[in-house]
Order: sequence, then C-alpha cells, then structure tokens
Amino acid sequence: MTPARRRDRAVYTRSHPALFALLSLTRRAAALRIGRTVLVHGTDAYREALTRLPLDRTATGTTGGIAREVSGGAGVLFDQAGDDHRGARRALADELSAPGVERLRPLGRAVLDRRLADLATGRRVDVVDVALELSGTVTAALLGVDLAARDLTPRDLAVAARVAAAAGARAHLPGPLAPRHRRTAHTAATDLVALVGDVRAAMLAVAAVNTIVAAVPRAVAWCADDGLWPQAADPATRPALADELFRVLAPTPLLPRVAAADGTLAGRPVRAGDRLILVARHAARAHDRDPDAVAAAPAATAQLVFGAGPHACPGARLARAQLVDVLAAFAPHRPVVRRARVDRRAALPGWASLEVTACASR
Repeated sequence: MTPARRRDRAVYTRSHPALFALLSLTRRAAALRIGRTVLVHGTDAYREALTRLPLDRTATGTTGGIAREVSGGAGVLFDQAGDDHRGARRALADELSAPGVERLRPLGRAVLDRRLADLATGRRVDVVDVALELSGTVTAALLGVDLAARDLTPRDLAVAARVAAAAGARAHLPGPLAPRHRRTAHTAATDLVALVGDVRAAMLAVAAVNTIVAAVPRAVAWCADDGLWPQAADPATRPALADELFRVLAPTPLLPRVAAADGTLAGRPVRAGDRLILVARHAARAHDRDPDAVAAAPAATAQLVFGAGPHACPGARLARAQLVDVLAAFAPHRPVVRRARVDRRAALPGWASLEVTACASR
C-alpha cells in the first residue's frame, strides 16, 4: 500500500469503520443481496443500475428523499421527479456549460493565488480552509448570491452547506437520537435556504461545496505523499491527473437509491422497493488502481464517480475545472503534509484540517 493510499484510507476507517469493513469484505461480489438491500460493487452492475434500472429518487433514505424531508417536502434538484425537475436541470446545464464554467474559474483562481501566497514565505496553509473559501466563492457566483450585501463571506456559505449536509446524513441514523437529528437537519436546511434563496439553490450549494471540500484536501495529500507534483505541474498531464484523482478519491463513495421496478443487476434479481447501495468507489476501481495521468483508467470508468446516464452529476465539469486549477496553483510549491486530522462528522469522507508547507528543495 502506498503512503498516499495509507493516509487516504484513514478518512474511511476513522469516520465510518464498520461500514468500510463491510464494503471491503463484500467488494468481490458485483452485486450482493443482504435482506432487502443490494450492495452494488461491480463496474458494469453500477452503470446498469444508473442507466437501465428504474429508480425511485424520492424514497426514504435516498439523496432526494433526505432532501425532501429536511426541506419540508419541497421539490429539489436531486429528486429526479417531474417537469419542474427537468426544467431546473436544463437551466443548471446552461449555467454549467463549458462557457459558464470558464466564467467562474477566474474567481477560484484569485482565491488560490491569494491563499497560497503563504506557502512562498514558508508558512503553513490549511488546505481544508482554502477549499472552504474556494467552494464558497464559486458557489455564490454560480447561484448569484450577493454575500457582501448581507455581511457574509464565502466561507460562511460553505460552512452552512457543510452543516446542512452533515445534519441531513445524521438524520437517517437509527437510534434514540433520531428525532433530535431530524430536527437539527431541518433547522440547518432552513438556515441554508434562507442564505441562498430557495431549496434548489440550497441543494446545489450542498453538492458543490461538499464535493470540493472533500476532494481538494485529499487530492493535495495524495500528490504530496506519492510524488505526483510533476504530473500536476505539467499542463499536458494535469487534466488527466485531475480525472484520476477524482476517480480514486470518489468524493461521494456511496449512492443510496431505491429500485422503482423489478429488474436484474449482475444477473441477480432486484425487486421494486429494494434498497440499493451503489458503491462508486469500487465501481471506479478506486480501491485497487492508483492515480496515474500517464496510464489513466478508461474515461468511462473514471466518470462513474459522477454518476452515469440520466443520473450523471451536472456539476462534474465545474468540479474537474476547479481541481485542475488547484493542482496548477499548488504544484509550483511541491507541498508536503505536516498535519492531518480526519473529519468524523462530515457527510462525505474527508479531512477536518490538512496543513501543508512548501517543499524546501523545490
């Protein structure tokens, strides 16, 4: 196991040890039934679940279901239901088109230039804090939210989105604290909606912020630990490295879904109402194939961390562009990790802090 993989493994084993152990023990099966739950690990089975099997995206425990519950039943971006949803996705696709993403990138680059100036003077930089400001700045611009007019900062927006995501995830944990978790989740969602204007914008903020804050620090740590800065520094290999890092990091490692009709996955029957745990991390071969821009995994495999077919993430282009810019900004400094602490409460596996300094011999 490489140093980078050993470090990155900690974000799973220290935050969700039981779940990580279960998924590791069952990953050799393309699809495995445990009661009314089907674990989907295989690349083809995962793709088939997203492109051929009808899914109920408003069911309890799914992303759309959680969003509807904590937002009081309002229609949201991720519920995959109705004409309103399709119209919202079309509008979002326009905003996240190639020209739209290029309009947003200078904002993120300005944040990176300013925040990484400390590396040049030998000071430590917390990559998690940089990712919070980066994601908050870009998300506010994407949503057209004037934070300054409300005496708020991009970090305030990012923190609110992080809190809402974490609270929403805890709301579906069983146990005596479940009612309290649900109340907390509803309050956090209400606060975020008040900040950004409506429920769809709030859910977009949750996705945009949490993906970047989970992925960027882990990507920087991986490059530092496995000596990938030369690939990050080279404009010819940098985009492929970003794709490879997203594949291996799989910021959203699991997609909870519910089958809306009978079908099959990897030759095994699936019944309507079955709970599906789609393991993006395993489908994309994140667990056994390290990132390498020169010998990259097939693009169709790497894409799976952002979904597939009608269930593909509309923000994938923006996320990739932001990671490319992060790699370009950090690479000249060849950072090394000085301190890392796992975030045990976040919705997505990641670091609570990741402090780096520039390599003295760069």
